[in-house]
Amino acid sequence: MGDVKCIVRIALRAIFSVTIRRNYKWPLTLSTAFKTTNYLTSVMQRTFYLLFVVALMMGCKQAKNESGKDTVPTKDTVQASVKPVAVAQMELKADPEEFIPDGYVLFSGCEGDLNKDGKPDVVLMIKGTEESKWVDHEYRGRLDRNRRGLIILFKRDGGYELIAENDECFSSENEDGGVYYAPELDFYIKNNTLILHYAHGRYGYWKYIFRYQNNDFELIGYFGSYDRGPVVLYITDVNFSTRTCVYKENINADDDEAEEKFKVKTIKFKRKNLIKLSEITDFDELDLDLPKDD
Repeated sequence: MGDVKCIVRIALRAIFSVTIRRNYKWPLTLSTAFKTTNYLTSVMQRTFYLLFVVALMMGCKQAKNESGKDTVPTKDTVQASVKPVAVAQMELKADPEEFIPDGYVLFSGCEGDLNKDGKPDVVLMIKGTEESKWVDHEYRGRLDRNRRGLIILFKRDGGYELIAENDECFSSENEDGGVYYAPELDFYIKNNTLILHYAHGRYGYWKYIFRYQNNDFELIGYFGSYDRGPVVLYITDVNFSTRTCVYKENINADDDEAEEKFKVKTIKFKRKNLIKLSEITDFDELDLDLPKDD
């Protein structure tokens, strides 16, 4: 409203100034006074009409600005809304054993390069410590049946980074093997892959091969040799990357004097996704879903 008053004062001064210069002549006569009065009246009417329109437009603009204060974002608000969210930095620890969770202890470990960067990565096997998992065996005494799992760490410049963890995917080392001892589990790193090796004495061995890809360790290979003492009965060799399964059967298995001779059968199979280490709940129950050797 103050702006309107200011405009009115300026306009009135201009009107009187122009009027006097154009119509006021000395000596002032009655005729001149009437002409001046009529001219001034006409100009003032047009001026007040113009000022009314200006005041109306300014009032509408001010009302619009005030009504939009709560809804129209300011420049600073827009910048704040599009500010990128800070990404959490990876947690590094100097000692690999610092990654062992509460309720577990270190069982064994190995080192090797798993991601082809030339640095010694670390794989830890951990074991639970629950008292309720201890059992009394008739012949073997008191046994710790707590399950075991894996923690996989990549070596970085500032320490170790946790890449994968599966705390209870393996049975204990004290399981009952029936008439024979239970398979013995070992693990190691070779050719940038993690190999889980089960040895079962005279009955043979089998192994799972995992490689780091797609942000997890995926099962890319399986090899199993099923034996009778020194004689290999049959072999299963699987490449999950190429979806190829090779079955080898020793056709001279019953002839102790003959050399091993294998009948080989190769089968291509379909599989949409590879098995991930992080998703395996129990290796003893793992179903590889292989094609049948018919």
